[in-house]
Amino acid sequence: MIRDPGSRLLALFDHDTMRPLAPADDSGVLHARGSVDGTPAIAFATDASRMGGAIGVAGCGRVVEAIDLAIRERVPVIGVWHSGGARLDEGVVALDAAGQIFAATVRASGRIPQVSVLAGPTSGSAAYAAALTDVVITGVGDSPRVAHVLADGDEAALDAARRTARMLGHPGRLSPADIRPGSTLGRSLDSLLPVVTDQAYDVRPLLRALLDENGMELHAPWAPNLVTTLGRFAGRTVGVVANNPQHLDGCLDAAAAEKAARFVRMCDALALPLIVVVDTPGYLSGPDAVVLGGAQLLHAFAEAVVPRVTLVTRRAYGGAYLAMNSRALGASAVFAWPGTELAVHDPAAAVPILHHRRLAATPPEERGALHERLAREGVETAGRALEIGLLDAVVTPDETRRRIAEALAAAPPARGAHGNIPL
Repeated sequence: MIRDPGSRLLALFDHDTMRPLAPADDSGVLHARGSVDGTPAIAFATDASRMGGAIGVAGCGRVVEAIDLAIRERVPVIGVWHSGGARLDEGVVALDAAGQIFAATVRASGRIPQVSVLAGPTSGSAAYAAALTDVVITGVGDSPRVAHVLADGDEAALDAARRTARMLGHPGRLSPADIRPGSTLGRSLDSLLPVVTDQAYDVRPLLRALLDENGMELHAPWAPNLVTTLGRFAGRTVGVVANNPQHLDGCLDAAAAEKAARFVRMCDALALPLIVVVDTPGYLSGPDAVVLGGAQLLHAFAEAVVPRVTLVTRRAYGGAYLAMNSRALGASAVFAWPGTELAVHDPAAAVPILHHRRLAATPPEERGALHERLAREGVETAGRALEIGLLDAVVTPDETRRRIAEALAAAPPARGAHGNIPL
């Protein structure tokens, strides 16, 4: 395993672009500037060959210098961490110096992209410093929950950091005129959904077909009933939030709502447009934590000012319909595929509540058919939702990419005036 910071930064920066900002010394940190996947960036790495990567006042100062320089130059900053935290032999002044790293990281939050790579065991103040950044990537086994991307070893982790820096530091421009047809391998997008409307499926192939290229999924193992992905769409880096019916039928729960809220706030703070793909039967019933997570997601979308377009592919029921970037929360546009269902509650579950007396008075052999008919009557079709202003348009799968690109391009560009608190 490579442990010295110089070798790690050389592996991170593009060939022959690394320029150290100060000579290597015993501070425990090396910082440098250069190009990362063609994008100007500032980076620093802790020195795991000295004292287990522990950093004191001088090392903390270099980290702060790197962050502040990145702010001034409006470029991404990447930290490569392999550290046990503050140097114990320096006493409380080392803790104060670590606090200055925290303050600098928060100062940069929402102003520039901040990426952390956990290249080895990272604890104490070093772990907190990484957790405050936008995207945390690790190639270390037994990874902490705070990690966004789990890579297979150091090399893969650095590659993921390079890709993240390019997407966030060089987001590109929307170009609807260059949009390719909404199909994959000659198949329509809706062919990636099952024919049976209540059958489970993995939404990720649909997202891959929707984007220009394979995206980078964040927090994949955590709350897999909701997918959050960074990717390119019509030439522009965007954030994608999608229900995944492969897990929990695509229901929202507390963890999924919190995951989505953090991602939405990051995209808003970094001026990344949002695409929201909805297929959900609602929230899971449960403890008050579900309400708190749901409130975080409602707040995140309602506060967001970046262009954000919603596509409902099959169904949107109950509170989850509202929380997934609905018209009421200020979506730039809301589209739906033909046959989409919208309802205040899962129609099948609502029937026994709304019609219990009628069902009780019906002969047992006829109740199943009555239940099914009443459930169908409780659904708002996409056409009806369009009439009452809940949708902007019903679009075909083949025109979906173009319509989303046009809607994003038509919305005024904006950036949230807030940082990216690690919810």
